[in-house]
Amino acid sequence: MAKIDKLLTQAQEHMAPGEQVIAAVQGTYEGRLMGEKITRAGILLATNQRLAFYAKRLAGYDFESFPYANISSFESGKNMMGRFIRFAASGNDVQLKWIADLSAFAQFVETVRDSMTHARSAPPPPAPQPVAATQHDMYEQLRKLGELRDAGVLTSQEFDAKKAELINRL
Repeated sequence: MAKIDKLLTQAQEHMAPGEQVIAAVQGTYEGRLMGEKITRAGILLATNQRLAFYAKRLAGYDFESFPYANISSFESGKNMMGRFIRFAASGNDVQLKWIADLSAFAQFVETVRDSMTHARSAPPPPAPQPVAATQHDMYEQLRKLGELRDAGVLTSQEFDAKKAELINRL
């Protein structure tokens, strides 16, 4: 258990402000890095924002992140070699196998499923508000109004009313 605690402490350095680890499991990670299949011993973290894999290496570390909203499938199970977790996210097929701790495994699976449900049912972010017209846009609109007045399309009174309306928007 000491190894998972040490890895958790090291992984905390790579978390976003306000991000909290809810559950973690230790095992062997299988995935792809630059098209090559890789296998790393480490921990898979379920945080309040994402899944993340962390592994300490001789000269550094591996840290891979998977936002819950990007996870398209999630499986868990047990075979002759132990428990496993498998998921697909953003085109990556990831597997953590040889998970020994049954209680950590059960808590992790429940946490991920709950987080995926919340990520899918969360309301979409609000649409961006239209940007107010800049002064350059206002000058361009005034120029076009002047051209319409000069061409006889607008009367002087209509031009003055539209000009006042544009100026009041500032």
